[in-house]
Amino acid sequence: METSRIEGGNGMEGSQDLQFLLQGGDLLKVRSQSWKKTRFFQLQEDCKTMWHESKKILRTNQTFSLDDIASVRLGRQSEGLKKNTEEMVEDRCFTIVFKGRRKNLDLMASSDEEAKQWVGSLQKVLANMNNLSKLQKREHWIFSCLKKADKNKDDKLSDSEVKNFLRLVNIEVDDVYREMLFKQCDKSNTGFLAGEEIEHFYELLTYREEIAVIYGEYARTSGFMSPQNLVEFLMKEQREKATLAEAHDIIDKYEPDESAKEKKLLSKDGFLMFLHSPEALVLNPDHRGLHQDMSQPLNHYFISSSHNTYLMEDQLTGPSSTEAYVRALQKGCRCVELDCWDGSDEEPVIYHGYTLTSNILFRDAIQAIKDFAFKTSEYPVILSLENHCSVKQQEVMARHMSSILGSALVTAPLGDGMPSNFPSPQELKGKFLIKGKKLNKLEASFTPEAAPDDEDVTEEEESNDDEDEQKEEESSKKKKLKLAKELSDMVVYCRSVHFNGFQDARDHLSFYEMSSFKENKAMALAEEHANAYIRHNAEKLSRIYPAGSRTDSSNYDPVPLWNAGCQIVALNFQTSCSDMDVNQGRFLVNGRSGYVLKPAFMREVDTEFDPITLTRGPWLQPKTLHVMVISAQQLPKVNNKKSSIVDPLVKVQIHGVPADANEKTTNYIENNGFNPAWNESFQFQVLVPDLALVRFAVRDHDSTSDDEFVGQYTLPFSSLKMGYRHVPLLNKNGDLLHCTGLFVHIMVVDAQ
Repeated sequence: METSRIEGGNGMEGSQDLQFLLQGGDLLKVRSQSWKKTRFFQLQEDCKTMWHESKKILRTNQTFSLDDIASVRLGRQSEGLKKNTEEMVEDRCFTIVFKGRRKNLDLMASSDEEAKQWVGSLQKVLANMNNLSKLQKREHWIFSCLKKADKNKDDKLSDSEVKNFLRLVNIEVDDVYREMLFKQCDKSNTGFLAGEEIEHFYELLTYREEIAVIYGEYARTSGFMSPQNLVEFLMKEQREKATLAEAHDIIDKYEPDESAKEKKLLSKDGFLMFLHSPEALVLNPDHRGLHQDMSQPLNHYFISSSHNTYLMEDQLTGPSSTEAYVRALQKGCRCVELDCWDGSDEEPVIYHGYTLTSNILFRDAIQAIKDFAFKTSEYPVILSLENHCSVKQQEVMARHMSSILGSALVTAPLGDGMPSNFPSPQELKGKFLIKGKKLNKLEASFTPEAAPDDEDVTEEEESNDDEDEQKEEESSKKKKLKLAKELSDMVVYCRSVHFNGFQDARDHLSFYEMSSFKENKAMALAEEHANAYIRHNAEKLSRIYPAGSRTDSSNYDPVPLWNAGCQIVALNFQTSCSDMDVNQGRFLVNGRSGYVLKPAFMREVDTEFDPITLTRGPWLQPKTLHVMVISAQQLPKVNNKKSSIVDPLVKVQIHGVPADANEKTTNYIENNGFNPAWNESFQFQVLVPDLALVRFAVRDHDSTSDDEFVGQYTLPFSSLKMGYRHVPLLNKNGDLLHCTGLFVHIMVVDAQ
């Protein structure tokens, strides 16, 4: 294997941006007002690892992978830089934001130009890495493992270095098998592999028999696939309408061998590259972008929603941060929560009341929300206020929202006169809605002489649980709250009211009056009165939040509540868990806009649909899902112990109405995370496909304790593509695992 291929592999050799990063330079690392220290930063030869010196005796070098970077922001755009630097150095500052829970890296360059150069170069190299094809990424990963394994840096691999390399790529190969492969490749009989011998070893190792078999079936034109062969494969196996013109496009786009491309033929490598492309993955490419009607009333959509959005960790002692709002919004969240309390210097603050969580200024949270609200999705953001402030500080809140959000804040109904229904996400693009208490019904603003209902309003305390009577008693003293008119007037389409039963809501509540339900209450209603709940939600909005007893900020299963038509099912976005995976899967589609249209049978006020009893109706569209779990590629290690190799198994789960909920599991494969093959088939009956989600979860089998999480992918049942498909895998935090994936065969047929 040529050294250049080992080193580069990212298609940017020679670019100025890459050269700048490889050369490196001094930057000021900012941790606090007093801790600002110069550190030398430099991209390593593998073009993938960033190194910076550390002055700690035990930590001579600290590194992070470019893969771990979520974004690079120029300017004082992080909480740390705003707090710890002056406005005059704005253009010299930048922040490296990491995926997952890792803290931001706040940096300052010696000039505006230099900061721009760092940010521009990093962004270009990151964009280039993300644009690499799956196959190139896989090669790049393999090459960096080869480099690590080549301990003495002589561009040759000894038998023990090969053993080391196999560990790095997460495969335990039997010694006899490894020696056999080694001998097969060591044509020069030197006891080392070099150049083409390493290349050959790599090819033998990465040979995918299942792809060779499928390819062989259709490569009938002198051992290659012709456009006609490809059309036949797409129609017969992938169940897609395909034309010769489309087959020609695929060959042009994915065939790496120029001579095959000229002859309009697809080689096995080209076929594999095509199968790894976004258009051939398990998620229907038409569903990745915005594909639903966005002109329906707001309450006809499921809305991606967060609870205690300000928290980075748990709700007892965890830090509050404006960065938590940024992260939730960048994940497509469209409803964020602000717990507001009186602060010093007449400035309201946000934190979790009666706990040790740190606090942030209300105005800083609003500024962060404004800056990042519409970067992932242009559709409206709901600010859910839990207000504990004095009238004076409520007036300050209103002033901050007004001055920071400006004309993007909805402070009056759209159109003329009293509305009779919600506007649509389309009409509210780029807008903010306030959810909170209101002194008067909206109708009163159209009759000037109307007196307020009541100057005292009751603020529902989300931090308390009904079971905890002592807390309940303490807090009842604090529950009556005077409301500032300025803040009250900002509430238009989301007036918080107490829920007194479905009949009362039908008789007395206007469409814009909405209730928040604690999870236990909501779950009980969703089980015992599902149809009434669905009818209620066909007219009004419902918000669900986790029980106060979840002090570790754990989550509940959102599925039963979506089944009951609840729109704002708020989860702790800061907590990684299978419930959050399912939430991400629900909002994976429709351009990640944070809005997913409810099925038609949940949008009618007199619908008969009930997810529990499942009577006959348009919701019943029974399907049989056949899944064959074929293989996986390059599963990551669960822990970094050198000797640790995964024993992977795959769970296929259906989440949906109770009758559809199901799970099947493969056997585990011992000591092979590199290319395990299962070839196991499962069958599922799905009665209400419009509400079903499919989750593929890979776990590391452990006979002595619980299996450990390796990766997962969840998507709506109706977005599955049929045939041979790769399934990308996401880590605990919902970020893509590069080079890793499952290979499956999917078939959906109408059930008899």
